Amino acid sequence: MDSPSLKYTTVLFDLDGTLLDTVEDLGAAVNHALTRRNLEGHDTAFYRRTVGHGIADLVRKSLPASLQDDEPMFGSCLDDFKRYYTAHIDVHTRPYPGIPDLLIRLHRQGISLAITSNKFQEGTERLAAGFFPGIPFAALLGNRPGAPLKPDPAIVREVLRVTGSPRERTVLVGDSGTDMQTAANGGIARIAVNWGYRPMKGTPGLTVVETVAQLEALLL
Repeated sequence: MDSPSLKYTTVLFDLDGTLLDTVEDLGAAVNHALTRRNLEGHDTAFYRRTVGHGIADLVRKSLPASLQDDEPMFGSCLDDFKRYYTAHIDVHTRPYPGIPDLLIRLHRQGISLAITSNKFQEGTERLAAGFFPGIPFAALLGNRPGAPLKPDPAIVREVLRVTGSPRERTVLVGDSGTDMQTAANGGIARIAVNWGYRPMKGTPGLTVVETVAQLEALLL
């Protein structure tokens, strides 16, 4: 049972760049698909700038501009990416320092926790189970057939339906403008973390935290 003294009863977390640093495994999978076709891969900095809009978008933008509209090429690259990434999803991926303990403390306070990601559903579930096995997430929502990607607010509505949490006591935590727009579109509070893939500090109108301790203070 949640306490009326808590500011939030439900916290939605983005996954990549917020809870987990996944960029090296994502980049390795795309580079695998590219090098199989004698195409040049990219460095980690490129993938940090590009991730966040689903794996199809990531793979397409990683192709040379002249091939991005070549649907057979794109489709075969995406298939190779999925196979490789599924087999190597957690080689380099790690939680950001302090995140596992934060989730445990929030859960013990009676706060409902959810993951709302643009990562494909199977990958979202595998990473959550592998890195946060003790957390009974109220919802694990990734990129699913028929479900729109963030910043569409459908993912927010689904969490609200599952948890029964009022909008005014629900917050989304993420590392990108897409996450922040998702929260705004869904009519809930938002907190940006500055340790992810895109610098959020200095963005007008946003509450931005630099550390997990700062995030915990705001959530509790």
